[in-house]
Formats: sequence, C-alpha cells, structure tokens
Amino acid sequence: MFRDDQLTEEARQVLLDNDRGSYTVPTKGLYPYQWNWDSAFASLGYATNDMNRAWIELESLFSGQWPNGMVPHILFHELSQDYFPNPSDWGAFGGPIPSSGISQPPVAPTVAKILWELDREVGHKRVESLLPAMLKWYQWFMDNRFQEGVIVATHPWESGRDNSPDWDKALSRIHVDAPLDYSRKDTLMVNEEMRPTKEEYDKYYWLVQLGRSTQWFESELKVKSPFRVGDPGLTFIFMRAIKDLIALSLEFGLETTQLEEDYNRLTEGTSYLWNSELEAYAARCTKTGQFADSMSSASFLCWYGGVDSQLMYNHLCRILKDVLFGIPSLDSRSTKFDRSRYWRGPTWAIMNFMIALGLKEYSYSEAEKLFEATKTMIKKGGFAEYFDPFTGDPKGGKHFTWTAAVWLYLAGRF
Repeated sequence: MFRDDQLTEEARQVLLDNDRGSYTVPTKGLYPYQWNWDSAFASLGYATNDMNRAWIELESLFSGQWPNGMVPHILFHELSQDYFPNPSDWGAFGGPIPSSGISQPPVAPTVAKILWELDREVGHKRVESLLPAMLKWYQWFMDNRFQEGVIVATHPWESGRDNSPDWDKALSRIHVDAPLDYSRKDTLMVNEEMRPTKEEYDKYYWLVQLGRSTQWFESELKVKSPFRVGDPGLTFIFMRAIKDLIALSLEFGLETTQLEEDYNRLTEGTSYLWNSELEAYAARCTKTGQFADSMSSASFLCWYGGVDSQLMYNHLCRILKDVLFGIPSLDSRSTKFDRSRYWRGPTWAIMNFMIALGLKEYSYSEAEKLFEATKTMIKKGGFAEYFDPFTGDPKGGKHFTWTAAVWLYLAGRF
C-alpha cells in the first residue's frame, strides 16, 4: 500500500513523463497521441499545482477542432509507429491537425468550469477564449449525434468504452466477409486477455473504413452505418456539459435559452434509454430498438448528468456491496462480466470519479464511499489504466495519466 504523500509525488511524475509540452498522452507506447477525454482529465490533474498548464491542455485539445465544430477523439500531433490505426487509416482530414473522424465524451466543458471555479482570476480570459469553441462542439453534438432524444455513439471508440457489452448487439449486425489487412499494436504491450478480441477489433476497423469511404460525411454515415447506439454515457456526460456551459455562458452574459431547451429535451429523452426489464438505463440501438442486456458503469452517470433515480440507486447499493472498489464497468452479476478485460468488468478511476461527483450533488452518502474506494484502489494498485473490482489489482496499461490526475484531484479535496 502506497503512502498518500508518496502517491502524490508519483502522480505528478506520471503527468510530467506523459507531458508532450502542450498536450499529454494517456501513457507512453500504448497510447502515444492526445486523446480527447483523457486530455480533459489530465487538465484536472495539472490544476492541482499548475493552473496555466491545465488551461494549455484544454486549449491544445480545441486547437484540433474541425470547422463543423467536432473535436476529434484523437489528435495525431506527431506520428508514432506504436499505435494503430494511424492518420492514413482514418483518412480524416477535416481539421487543422491530423485526427480520427469521430469525437468522444465531452468532459472538457465540465473541467473548464472546475478550473474556472478554482481560480477565476486566471480562468476568466481562458474561459472567454474557449467558450465559443465549446459551444460550437455542443452544437455539433446536437446536429449530428442527437437522435431519439439522446446522444448516439457512431463507433464504440466514440463512447470511450471500446469493448463494452453495450455494443454487442449492434456490432453483431456487422459482418466482416474478407480478412482485413492490419496489425494491432496494443496486444504487443498489454496481455491480450485484457484487451478487445480480434473479432471486435475487426469490426472497429471495418467502421473506420466505412467512415473513410464517406470522407466522414455525417448524413451519409447516418444512413449507411449499422452502428448507431443511444449511449447513457455520452448522453449523461453531454447533459452535464450543457449544464456547465449554461453556468459559464451566464457568467459571460451570453444567451442560454437554446442550451436550456436542449437540456430539457435530453432530460425527457432519457426515457428512451430506460430498460423496464432491467429497471435501469441501458444502451439502445437506434437502428433496431434493441436494448443492451445488462448495465454498464455508464448507467450510473445519471446523477452526473442531473437525473435522479431511486431504482438506479438500488442497483448502486447492491453493486457496492458486491465489490470493494466502486462501480465495475459491467454489472458484476452479468453473464458477460470479465474482471480483467477492459470495459467488460474492471473498475476505472475516472468512472468512479464522475459517478461520485453526481452522487455528491444529490447528497447521497455513497459519494464519499466511492471517493474513498477509488483512493484505496489507487493506493493498492498504483496508476494503472483500470483495476480488478474485487481485489484492486492493477490491469491494462501502466503509468496512466488520468488515474494519476484523479488521485491528485481527490487527494486535495476529498
């Protein structure tokens, strides 16, 4: 078990080691580029001792924004041979920096509001400068990902929860008839039992090729792609982003009527994600209407997005009794639960953090329990990518930016 002061020193070293000057990689080798929501959490970590660097991280992320408002899920600042697919595989050249053709959960507006609240003097000009770009990204989501009253994922990677069982039914509609010519890099660095399977990866790359064939033209992809899934994670994180954009806009004298109307539309739209059989929020394919057959950790982001639910609270209490280290990425009683494989069972510090933030705002005592469980998990397992939910053992990549960032923020405030 690590000491708190030792961990804080090591966490800052993780950020320093992964810092590339104006952006931070999730971890050396396995993820050598700037990832969207990873970068937002990195900013939160920097804010504990270097507010200027925290703002630079967000500004770097938005420097890759496309003219249509999309902020890509990967920015390829410098080419690396350690990762697949690379810019040429994506064929997505819609922005000023080579990038992927999809986005990721919009955590950045929420982090921007946190930074601004921590130091309004430093944050005033930085927010004022970033706010138009953040509002443009919000509008891109409404124009291109708002469907059936919720936010849809157009690729598992867009959700940030790559191989979650939330996508199994939608992915089953993709048939890869011919072998795809590619070479994975991730399984050379991490035990393949902790990573998505080859069958899943074939379908991920098939979707990348489909997007490339349309030049990432949204209206064409909406018709052609078999993968379009209403996602609790994207929906609730986007709802939180809108709430925070409303608060920031009011501070800067901007009109908020449309933001408020869209937030209300999404609040009503969450009923589309309510699976009455599970008595829980669940992913739902908009092509078929089929629900995912189990709850993921994304289901518990409802409070983070501003939606209270007694039934979800009942599930939360049950799961917290079943496991020691917070909310696993899949309900531990699911037949698909795998305690080691990426988003099919392990616990992620960032998900615990966001779920606990939401619970705290509704004054649930479980928030503090979840914060403490997250800190204990990191004390035990270090700065791993994710953790065994029963033992807290480290899993996946090591020396991970967003786990270090969560530690720094929690150690200073909770």
